[in-house]
Amino acid sequence: MRVERYGTGARTFLCLHGWGSDHTVFAPLVAHVPADASLYGADLPGCGASTMPREWSADAIVEEVVETIHRLGAERVTLVGHCGGAVFGLLAARNAGGLIERIVALDPFAYLPRYFRLFTGEGFGRRAYDATFANALGRWMTNRALNAGRAQQTDLTASFGATDHEVARLYLQLFAAMNGVEEVRGLRTRVDLVYGAQTFGVVRKSVALLRGALPRSRAIELKGARHMPITEATAQLARVIFSPERAVEGEQLRLKKQVARAVGSGLKT
Repeated sequence: MRVERYGTGARTFLCLHGWGSDHTVFAPLVAHVPADASLYGADLPGCGASTMPREWSADAIVEEVVETIHRLGAERVTLVGHCGGAVFGLLAARNAGGLIERIVALDPFAYLPRYFRLFTGEGFGRRAYDATFANALGRWMTNRALNAGRAQQTDLTASFGATDHEVARLYLQLFAAMNGVEEVRGLRTRVDLVYGAQTFGVVRKSVALLRGALPRSRAIELKGARHMPITEATAQLARVIFSPERAVEGEQLRLKKQVARAVGSGLKT
């Protein structure tokens, strides 16, 4: 796996991108890396500048992620995974020999929705995928539909202009074959389930499912963000990644103030 390093500090953070993307999706975070930290952006096997996996199986992908973690030479590593990358981060934590200090699962998918399963088949499935992601007009229409009713527009299909679409479909097939939260149930690693306040319903459901399956997990909502908090809520996300306790304390204080204002308003009436 190809890995790009940002920063020189001892605290180590390895970022795993989501479906149809590469390590450059984490670029907005680079300016927020503290002096005591190093942020590593990885290209998953078959993506970006990384070579194809040894075989197309979830186990083979996870094995390469674990090998990359060991290659960093750090005593402890925080994994940051976006979307499908969060899935591989959780799976890798089972096999990393205690090296994983924490996982930041960013807008994770605990299962592949039915409308994505449509794209995994041959014939109609391949044609549907090509019409949606493999041509500029299809991507424009898909992005327009996903942004309907939003004042702030985010290009959710931008990375698909340069992706290997056969690789993207193979990853969808891997996700479709997985056994959902049962793959990671009972994992003892500390997990922060981070999601955008305006994200997709499937992500909200996934966070709830993972929250119930992971005994050391907590859910953290990012204000104003949808499915791409890396660009939509960069500063908030950076605090969660690099200063998690301060970020959670700040969110708790905000909620307490909201409750106090609501109570005060009720007393006045």
